[in-house]
Amino acid sequence: MNDEYKTIEKEATGYFKDKGSKFYSYAFPVKNEDEVKEYVQHLKKEHHSARHHCYAWRIGTEEIQTRANDDGEPSSTAGKPILGQLTSYEVTNILVVVVRYFGGTLLGVSGLINAYKNATIEALNNAEIISKLIENTFELKFEYPLLNAVMQVIKQENLDNVVTDFKETCRLTFSVRKSEAERAFKSFDTIYGVEIKKLA
Repeated sequence: MNDEYKTIEKEATGYFKDKGSKFYSYAFPVKNEDEVKEYVQHLKKEHHSARHHCYAWRIGTEEIQTRANDDGEPSSTAGKPILGQLTSYEVTNILVVVVRYFGGTLLGVSGLINAYKNATIEALNNAEIISKLIENTFELKFEYPLLNAVMQVIKQENLDNVVTDFKETCRLTFSVRKSEAERAFKSFDTIYGVEIKKLA
């Protein structure tokens, strides 16, 4: 089971020039569309005199959502080539925005596709691409006397991201890589009196 995905560690930039037109590319790690909107708005303010702010994003780890925006360029000449490179590099949870300053000479459809593609490649080549685990998170509920038995399983299974909330009833959440989730679930499911449910 493939339980890893590729994304970028932090923001990266690139630059491409063709016939006087300048293409500034920005790659951002993102988790949702709200973050996408913030970055796009920020760049529109920063580059307010630029003619186009084209972008594409991929969000998700197992079911990946995508979007491409040409921002006034001829249809499929900007957003699609950007998205094509994100797919080619197999990265997700990522936004790439390419800001174009028009240089006075029309590039034509193939010229635009080439420029947006290469600007994206420049940003991705300058980015630190990392692998991350797809994890499942579970919540346990149990009474205090079962604490030792539960903690023993946590130690045996080497589980991390453990968050505890010990009041009258103990609550505990932990994360485990997807490929090991079923085994971890069964380990707790066999302890009488422990409730386990999957959160994410």
